[in-house]
Amino acid sequence: MSIKSLGAKIFAKRIAKQTAKWRDNPVSTQEKVFNQLLQKAKNTKFGLDHGFQNIQSHDDFVKKVPVRDYEALKPYVEEVVAGKEDILWPGKPVYFAKTSGTTSGAKYIPITETSIKHQVNASRNAILNYIEETGNADFVTGRMIFLQGSPELTEKNGVKLGRLSGISAHYVPNYLQKNRLPSWETNCIEDWETKVNTIVDETMGEDMTVIAGIPSWVQMYFEKLENKTGKKVGDLFKNFQLFIYGGVNYEPYRAKFEGLIGRKVDSIELFPASEGFFAYQDSQKEKGMLLLLNSGIFYEFIKADEFFEEGAKRLTIKDVELNVNYVMIISTDAGLWAYNLGDTVQFISLKPYKVIVSGRIKHFISAFGEHVIAKEVEEAMQLAVKETGASINEFTVAPQITPEGNQLPYHEWFVEFEKEPSNMEEFIAVLDNSLQKQNSYYLDLIEGKVLQTLKVTSIAEGGFNAYMKSIGKLGGQNKVQRLANDRKLVDGLASLKND
Repeated sequence: MSIKSLGAKIFAKRIAKQTAKWRDNPVSTQEKVFNQLLQKAKNTKFGLDHGFQNIQSHDDFVKKVPVRDYEALKPYVEEVVAGKEDILWPGKPVYFAKTSGTTSGAKYIPITETSIKHQVNASRNAILNYIEETGNADFVTGRMIFLQGSPELTEKNGVKLGRLSGISAHYVPNYLQKNRLPSWETNCIEDWETKVNTIVDETMGEDMTVIAGIPSWVQMYFEKLENKTGKKVGDLFKNFQLFIYGGVNYEPYRAKFEGLIGRKVDSIELFPASEGFFAYQDSQKEKGMLLLLNSGIFYEFIKADEFFEEGAKRLTIKDVELNVNYVMIISTDAGLWAYNLGDTVQFISLKPYKVIVSGRIKHFISAFGEHVIAKEVEEAMQLAVKETGASINEFTVAPQITPEGNQLPYHEWFVEFEKEPSNMEEFIAVLDNSLQKQNSYYLDLIEGKVLQTLKVTSIAEGGFNAYMKSIGKLGGQNKVQRLANDRKLVDGLASLKND
């Protein structure tokens, strides 16, 4: 065992003990975070505007601080962006993470010195937790890659500005710098296809042990490696042991990945965003991600089916239930207060608190009152792939409200197949039956003959990448929207259908 591997194991044991302290005392941990956040920000403009000095309980907080999305918080953010101090958090942020918003144009998410440390530590602890659980630390001596945005930063009124993944690149610890790929120059390439081609050239002769990124873009990297070398990724990188991912559910991609790799490798799921790092997979044996309760974030939860109702109840960690779809609301040490992140989660364990990401509160299909969410379509696809031997690259789902003729409306699944099922009717039946079992509203609509059985439209190879490129969202942290209540996305795919 190398000195670096031994050091990693010792460090992992220490972090595991620290994690256990807050994990096993979740309610008191969150109460402490709540009080610290309010105390720290009580003299900011936001704190003064909302009477932080007089908030003694969560009930007080609910009365004084309404839930906001970015658009509603924007007047405060604009003051921060303009260079003013003590607006949402004491002083100025050290970074703005710039993201693309659908309604707000560019979004500038403030990142403070404390919040970036929490993000970096969470990424590190996810790997250390894996080492502690499995005893495997050999991979730390090999090469590691994270497919990410450019680390080049600009400046806006004295605050550095860039993509979150690019900002994070500046925090790779010194002991991993020699292991890290791609090179700084390659990481700065903006065009995604050029960047991936260059990464292939840089990495194909290296001893890659850890590969990380959003699954759809790692898949592109793997395919280019195989096309260039004629080898499976697992044969090319014989010591490749760990795949780290976030952003989308990996399960629909798993069979495709294992085919490209040629064998199974361990994986760690992360739940990061520009607004914070919320959870990571803490077990190779159990599903779900450990919610990080001691990382400068206070969590609230609103039942998704009540979210748009006036006065919807805001729950703290002690009040949540298993297998309920919740909108996650966060208050953070970067100055986001009762902020609607837009993600929905379900708790699959309360001891400890573990979640799965079930979708986005704005991304659903309910054209007929069916309330179908991303988790449901992903589980249906996972089952259909497994039972029919099909393999997919990507998919999305949209309602067809006005079909031709006198047909009943239906859900249309746009699928880019790597390998089509031998029996498409069976594939469709598995999808539809799975959705009916998961969603009683959808079942009622099918049985009541309001909807007909779903339909599958096949997209040409490379079609989703071509579409993402056409809208300027190829690569990086961008991902295909899994489902929508309209046909804007699928209309963009119309010219890419298979004949």
